[in-house]
Amino acid sequence: MICQECNQRPATLHFTKIVNAEKAEYHLCEKCAQEKGDMFMLSGATGFSINNLLAGLLNMDPTVKKKEQDTFEEETILQCDQCSMTFQQFIKIGRFGCAHCYKAFEEQLKPILRRLHSGNSSHNGKIPARIGGSLHLKKNIEELKYQLKESISREEFEKAAEIRDEIRLLESQLNTNLEGGK
Repeated sequence: MICQECNQRPATLHFTKIVNAEKAEYHLCEKCAQEKGDMFMLSGATGFSINNLLAGLLNMDPTVKKKEQDTFEEETILQCDQCSMTFQQFIKIGRFGCAHCYKAFEEQLKPILRRLHSGNSSHNGKIPARIGGSLHLKKNIEELKYQLKESISREEFEKAAEIRDEIRLLESQLNTNLEGGK
């Protein structure tokens, strides 16, 4: 495919832009994409990386935008204790300096992660279908055991008996699944 802009070089960057439910596709060579950098978030860089994408997402977040400074209020700079990276540096670079940065900037990351993960702030992963049934049962049993301990500590013995019976039922299901080879 040839670049739509210069009609000379092969298109190496392909973009799809959707605005007001209207889809527009762009096929550009690297040189033309760099010239139109503002349009495609490349901003004159020699390449586009996932760090550029993350930095772009961070700059759009309302929690990151600067608020008007009060003349009497001191500006506090959020900084990692281990590597001394500031949150503003993280926004610019798009990656942390060390593993401790996740804890240092935890509150600022929560709304960003929720936006990236469709409202969730944690990733639970996927379970393979062939062993998923027994893993789900084991997880449910562990959760019920925790609820059982909580009910006993609150002296809710009737509820604890119901939970105990449910645990026994799930354990019997688990045993039949394991014996059946599932």
